Amino acid sequence: TFSSQPAFYVAPATECAIIEIVCIANRCGLQVKPIGSGHSPSDLTCTDAIMVNMDKMDRVLAHDSYACTLTVESGIRLHALHRTLGDRNMALSSVGSISDQSVAGAMATATHGTGVEYADISSYITHLVIVDGVGRRHECDAQTNSDLFDAARCGLGALGIITQVTIQCEPAFTLHAVQEPASMDRVLDGLPAIAASAEHVRVWWFPHTDHAVVWKANRSTLPKQQPPVSFVRDRLYGFHVYQLQLYKARFTPASDIPRLAEEHFRKRFDRRIEWVDDSHRVFNFDCLFPQYVNEWAVPLDEASRALRELRAWIESQSRDPRGARVHFPVEIRFVRESSVWLSPAYGQLVCYIGIIMYRPFRKPVPYKKYWRAFEDIMRTHRGRPHWAKAHQMFYFDLRKTYPRFDDFVKIRAMCDPNGVFVNDYICRHILPPSEHASVKIRSLALD
Repeated sequence: TFSSQPAFYVAPATECAIIEIVCIANRCGLQVKPIGSGHSPSDLTCTDAIMVNMDKMDRVLAHDSYACTLTVESGIRLHALHRTLGDRNMALSSVGSISDQSVAGAMATATHGTGVEYADISSYITHLVIVDGVGRRHECDAQTNSDLFDAARCGLGALGIITQVTIQCEPAFTLHAVQEPASMDRVLDGLPAIAASAEHVRVWWFPHTDHAVVWKANRSTLPKQQPPVSFVRDRLYGFHVYQLQLYKARFTPASDIPRLAEEHFRKRFDRRIEWVDDSHRVFNFDCLFPQYVNEWAVPLDEASRALRELRAWIESQSRDPRGARVHFPVEIRFVRESSVWLSPAYGQLVCYIGIIMYRPFRKPVPYKKYWRAFEDIMRTHRGRPHWAKAHQMFYFDLRKTYPRFDDFVKIRAMCDPNGVFVNDYICRHILPPSEHASVKIRSLALD
């Protein structure tokens, strides 16, 4: 859990107000960080100076039905964007598991859905406007300021404040989803083929077991059909009882956690279900309660080996009475290669592997040993961390991992010469160590 106490919390409603805030920050030697939903489980948006809430920057600016694009202010939330697109008979081509984020926040961290032919949300941005660290306004696309465009589409808030974006969409569509149980051994043996077996594919693995669930979705003209839902099974047992079970398992993890994985698979997921609905409703699902989360992208041709190593580590822990016990699921998704410089999918088709540890009733659970082992395995297989999650990849690691990392660092220095947008996260992951002392992390000393 991350938190900060900004000295000033502002909510501008216009681009001019944002420019003025940046100019004031420069004159006063203060730091500025924009924030959307605050969904990222990291200190990416933390600051003790000026926090800029972008919620009032949520207007629709233009709509091109022929090109199937929509231009919006960057603070609009994805939930509202889905409604706005639906009113215009359009939809995003791929959406992640939730839609709480702002468009700018999702873009700034290369948030993704799943599908080997579908990229992260940053890749669907065709034009953007950014206010840099000295208050200059830049318009960018593939032809104009193209380097800034490719850097800013996953800019981590380090280059400036994005005020508006144009998104490439497609005509509204429904998805026919099929979810069925599978053996994890068979999934690992045929992972590339499974990834390509439908337009959108995700896999949930239940650690401590060989059980998995394979979810596939394709565009469809079938009439809408809701998934079979049982209040007792899915809400009472699958949420309330499960949270109580996880709370109890904090005290007896060695026996309870593996048993819960087997029990919940058998009672909730060991069956085939299918449904048809609007695309964003099928993409999104209930993530239950608070959780620690970590996610990395590895090249698809490394994914099976990485998952086998992760499974071997979990099994070794299971044989140790004091070893780690981990929650289900491990989520496996697939994303097309991207040209966005800091996208984890830059230059390669990737498999995202995400792990979680639930926090029942917001109580802490042990997770750091699991995280260290997971990240070590991901590094071994040329992994790149999801930018929105806290991770242990730093400047020199990232230089080796991202071919355009040095170019991004140069663009950042040009856009923000005074370090207005530098916070602990940017300093830790993006700045060369030689600049840590010269770039002052601004904090306000109140009289």
